[in-house]
Amino acid sequence: MAGVRPLPVQLSDGGGGRPAPQQPALLGPAEVRALAERLGVRPTKQLGQNFVIDPNTIRRIVRAARLRPDDTVVEIGPGLGSLTLGLLGAARRVVAVEIDPVLAAALPETIAERIPDAARRFALVRADALRITGLPAPAPTALVANLPYNVAVPVLLHMLEHFPSLERALVMVQAEVADRLAAEPGGRVYGVPSVKARWYASVRRAGSIGKNVFWPAPHVESGLVALERREPPTTRASRKEVFAVVDAAFAQRRKTLRAALAGWAGSAPRAEEILRRAGVDPAARGEALAVDQYAAIAEAAHADAPQSEPEQEQEPTP
Repeated sequence: MAGVRPLPVQLSDGGGGRPAPQQPALLGPAEVRALAERLGVRPTKQLGQNFVIDPNTIRRIVRAARLRPDDTVVEIGPGLGSLTLGLLGAARRVVAVEIDPVLAAALPETIAERIPDAARRFALVRADALRITGLPAPAPTALVANLPYNVAVPVLLHMLEHFPSLERALVMVQAEVADRLAAEPGGRVYGVPSVKARWYASVRRAGSIGKNVFWPAPHVESGLVALERREPPTTRASRKEVFAVVDAAFAQRRKTLRAALAGWAGSAPRAEEILRRAGVDPAARGEALAVDQYAAIAEAAHADAPQSEPEQEQEPTP
């Protein structure tokens, strides 16, 4: 998605009926390749396209998502529809966001062929997921997606920010990214994605996915990450202000926070003063802090901001 010209949003929606989900006829390796050949589709690295060709993997993902019958699920990058079909068999409604015009045009037909009664429970949004800020009603309650590796974290954070109705998420990402998202403070791979994801939700690893369930097979393993929405830390600082502290702390992660935050604070002594006010050891490193501590640092910076002097009334010139 990154680097691709944004497309106008196009909606395809047959209504909001609530029939019981019908168990879908999932796509296997032969069906995926035949469908791609008929459409003239060759998976592109630019869009991060790796299509799941194993029905058992789809069933496993749907089970891990813990969907409820009344859920409205948003799926990013549905591709040929392998996961979309599985989601329609478990949830009330699925909204698919697809940037590829050929895949977007073919998806409703695939659903109509495989689950004839699902048209009223499906909506298609043709757009770049990094730019979308609205979806057809009802508001989504769950995000389930095989995210393109090259933009997985930005897309996940964008969706969590712009769609507060999302209660749960299950995303399939590169195994290394999954480890970073689920890492706890103090871990070797704990970093910016770990902290920012926890602003919105609790995060855990939910399984591993091998290479051979994809076409084409990627060069790396994949991982499932489950997120459960929670309230952000209590702070007078804004999310943007907290994230600025996080970015600064990990831009030079081998340095102490006193040194790493010097540029953000204006100087190392001022950074130390803010850190002590927040109850954080200036000699600690960014990887040791939880999201609540970053929120405390951002809030402490407010008290450190210089206050403007009130204007004094001038006496009239004689």
